[in-house]
Amino acid sequence: MKLLHLLPLVTCLHLPLLAADTPAAEAPVNPADVWDLTLLYPNQAAFDAAKAQVEQSLPKIETYKGHLGEGSAQLFEAVDALAHLQKDMIRLMVYAALLRDENTRLAGPQEQAQSLDLLGSKFSQAASYLRPEVLAIGETKIRAFLAEEPRLAPYRFELLDIVRNAPHTLGAEAEGVLSATGLISDTPSELYGIFANADLPWPTIKLSDGKEVRLDQTGYTRYRALPERADREAVFAAFWGKMREFERTFGVSLFSQVKTDWFYANVRKHKSSLEAALSSDNVPESVYRTLVSETNANLPTLHRYFKLRARMLGISDLRYHDIYPALVKLDRPFSIEEARELTLTAVQPLGDDYVAKLRAGFNGRYMHLYPQPGKRAGAYMNGSVHDAHPYVLMNFSKNYDSVSTLAHEWGHAMHSVYSHEAQPFQTSDYSIFVAEIASTLNETLLQEHMLKIAKTDEERLYYLGNELEALRGTFFRQAMFAEFELAIHEAVEKGEALSGEKFGQIYGDLLRRYHGHDQGVLTIDDRVTVEWAFIPHFYRAFYVYQYATSIAAAQAFAQRILDHEPGAVDTYLGLLKAGGSDYPYDLVKRAGVDLATPAPYRALVARMNRVMDEIEAILAKQGK
Repeated sequence: MKLLHLLPLVTCLHLPLLAADTPAAEAPVNPADVWDLTLLYPNQAAFDAAKAQVEQSLPKIETYKGHLGEGSAQLFEAVDALAHLQKDMIRLMVYAALLRDENTRLAGPQEQAQSLDLLGSKFSQAASYLRPEVLAIGETKIRAFLAEEPRLAPYRFELLDIVRNAPHTLGAEAEGVLSATGLISDTPSELYGIFANADLPWPTIKLSDGKEVRLDQTGYTRYRALPERADREAVFAAFWGKMREFERTFGVSLFSQVKTDWFYANVRKHKSSLEAALSSDNVPESVYRTLVSETNANLPTLHRYFKLRARMLGISDLRYHDIYPALVKLDRPFSIEEARELTLTAVQPLGDDYVAKLRAGFNGRYMHLYPQPGKRAGAYMNGSVHDAHPYVLMNFSKNYDSVSTLAHEWGHAMHSVYSHEAQPFQTSDYSIFVAEIASTLNETLLQEHMLKIAKTDEERLYYLGNELEALRGTFFRQAMFAEFELAIHEAVEKGEALSGEKFGQIYGDLLRRYHGHDQGVLTIDDRVTVEWAFIPHFYRAFYVYQYATSIAAAQAFAQRILDHEPGAVDTYLGLLKAGGSDYPYDLVKRAGVDLATPAPYRALVARMNRVMDEIEAILAKQGK
């Protein structure tokens, strides 16, 4: 848990995180289906009292200013006071965020969450002297303090990390000013969220069955996979048409974010926004660039998938609106009880302890399960409160995607459970770079289990097709996003202005290259090149690449576990238990997967080709 870092660990992937527009009849009525926030604070009065206590404690941490170098005991007292206050702050922020996400339409919880953001900024300002003073003490003396004072042991990694960042740390006054900019630095993201979530006038269309549907972002993700091609085309035309009407607004918002990223990188003397973003976790730039180069080198495999999709759907002129429908239908619902049991069975290769911990989590009140009006859409896990069980937000819809999402998010939760159990608060917060390995590995184990129990070739085709789509969406698509982020940040660093139209040109070129437009594989219409405005992850600089690297690592770990390689399970669980005790790239490399080399990406692509080989063999057997 990095000192001064107050962003709660929220992991997400499956859907845009926007308010769900769901009929009231779908709201959960069983208390067991709603998380119990009294496990964090018994009531609002307790929350208010805890918040007041933090506010009263803020002046105390400033009393250590100027005294950190006086001795190892003084240094311990300062960092320990900061850590305890940080721990209290995070608990407050998590509670407020979870309460807000239950119903984003309510002003009270929204304002409460915003007040915590303001308090967090005050905390960061009050403690901004820490890094400059540690640097002034110097590495030699810091190491001597660590050797002299055993109570500093939990802070060793963070203190030495501060020393590592010496070239990018400013003086105390400048650090204080930078901390104060936290009040405004999230403005682009906040504006995007409010506009896309609440204010944009989404269209309504009539489907071929006569049903009228509203195409907000949740509606789009729901209806883009409709079986009738004419319906999908209508959904795309209406949704992207509306997005394009506000292309200029979205362009200003994203341009402001990219400029903000470059401001912080430049002020901290980084050569680029990419270097700055990777520096916080000490991830080698070669990881990012190897991912992009290997993805481009293997685009023929992605194009092979699109050709197979066209064949299975019986479409001669594949277009972007043909990406989402399932290759094979699976006409069966999954209850939440069945989803839980499938997940528990699937993860049995991870051992009895893992299964027991997961079952205990399922039996607790840690999940907000079903859609309801105003609830935040999508799915995530929040595991930032060290002495509390992780919480999971779902919008369970009784389809297989919901089952897979359950396995994914609880993979995150089990990561937090193991990390919190093995690590003290100071080193329990792990990086997203590692986090997505835990979630996608669970998805892989679920996929393998579903293939084992499939009763027919059609059912097997469904799960194989589902895996292909997961590899496309989590590896190739996220790598494309990563390449887009790199292009727009490098443009700003060269002094170029970026309008909504320019964003569309850059994104459109990538869409066409990745989808084989010029080779006649899949046609990309101009109207969908505004898709960049749909991706909220672009407001967290160089974030999405970690989905692609993680699925490559997860595939490698899963294969070793499924092959019963000696020590494979212990090595993997050791990675979960390591939390944030070392740099994430080093933790993964130590566990046997080097993401700065082509090997894990090529192995993933080889697996994708093997899946397509199996699908083609089944189709041949069926005479198709």
